[in-house]
Amino acid sequence: MSKKMMTIDGNTAAAHVAYAFSDMAAIYPITPSSPIGEIADAWAADGRKNIFGQAVTVRQMQSEAGAAGAVHGALAAGTYTSTFTASQGLLLMIPNMYKMAGELLPTVFHVTARAVAAHALSIFGDHQDVMACRQTGFALLCSNSVQEAMDMALVAHLAAIEGRIPFLHFFDGFRTSHEVQKIEAINYEDMAKLVNREAVAEFKHNAMNPEHPEIRGTAQNPDIYFQGREACNLFYEELPHIVTDYMKKVSALTGRQYNLFDYVGHPEADRVIVAMGSACETIEETIEYLVEKGERVGLIKVRLYRPFVNEAFLAALPSTVERITVLDRTKEPGAIGEPL
Repeated sequence: MSKKMMTIDGNTAAAHVAYAFSDMAAIYPITPSSPIGEIADAWAADGRKNIFGQAVTVRQMQSEAGAAGAVHGALAAGTYTSTFTASQGLLLMIPNMYKMAGELLPTVFHVTARAVAAHALSIFGDHQDVMACRQTGFALLCSNSVQEAMDMALVAHLAAIEGRIPFLHFFDGFRTSHEVQKIEAINYEDMAKLVNREAVAEFKHNAMNPEHPEIRGTAQNPDIYFQGREACNLFYEELPHIVTDYMKKVSALTGRQYNLFDYVGHPEADRVIVAMGSACETIEETIEYLVEKGERVGLIKVRLYRPFVNEAFLAALPSTVERITVLDRTKEPGAIGEPL
């Protein structure tokens, strides 16, 4: 891949990839994700082409719930569609998220993870909104930096297309979404070469069409409904292999190595931190400093949080570990521990 450097923020990095893989974007503004939709809208107005050779149709709805409904409908009609949101905006999308996951519709929600208003409003980075979606059936993929916001967005879109599972790609609000860094951009020609075109054709073929009517969204009794819920297990069991495959392909393209769980630190660490998000950047620098001082410490960066692959986590964990500290950027009142 020919290197092209860009000085951009995390929102622009995610928008660069989301625009490439979307026929349509249904949006509603909410801090700190609003710039992603604004950027996509500006590019569409300028006639910028995606990897399918067309400008993206961008539509602002009346709320995040409306945006999620538009995404769901467009996907059912065979249109690759994305959206961008955070905090309470993401919570308004949850009902449609269950439907999209249940119907195996390959979308990607790019989320600037942000605190949910509780006793007070906070617009800053937090994982409360993301953690509220972990049971919806969406795959959850985390980026820790501006560069990763582009790289992981690419993995999310490619894996969604092939695996048919919708993705929630998230990175920390403001700390990553608005951080400006000089990063290596991935061009659209290279992205297009990685797409599973057979999966694209199958998605289009399965779209709702008045020329070929069919029943969807039926009501089922518990005996049948439960079978349908269990039938989806095969897709979720296969998805980590698909994600791993695309991480390898993106690594080969960019030279940046990614795995479901990435370990940094002493090879025989006795103390390890487990974390997700922008905190990993600071922790990694601290770990490197301490290892130079002779400390046996390490860090596991969680990339694919859902589906969570125990075997991959254990493989990343040094066998010498005696103590693990899990740092969660969220609060779940009443629970015996936080979600991570």
